[in-house]
Amino acid sequence: MTTRDAGTMVVIFVSQRTGADPAGYDAAAARMDALAAAQPGYRGVDSVRDVAGLGITVSYWADAVTAAAWRDHPEHVAIREQGRAVWYDWYTVTVSETTRAYRWTRG
Repeated sequence: MTTRDAGTMVVIFVSQRTGADPAGYDAAAARMDALAAAQPGYRGVDSVRDVAGLGITVSYWADAVTAAAWRDHPEHVAIREQGRAVWYDWYTVTVSETTRAYRWTRG
């Protein structure tokens, strides 16, 4: 379960895929998911993508330091450059601190 406690840093990545090299993208995405999950301060991720290639990925980090460490991780930097060169038409990144969070589940 993703932790969204107050104080958690939230990194919101909204992107539009080019459609190029889907196998390469899928492999890189799986590697980044596994690598992020192994980083100190990682708290979880939620991600969706529609059939037209528009995606939203929200990752959760213990604090600003661990979120920035993920941003600066050398393998993540290299994949980001590959994304700019091949996989994305555009993307935006928004970083915010959680002030309140709650969950509801149909019981």
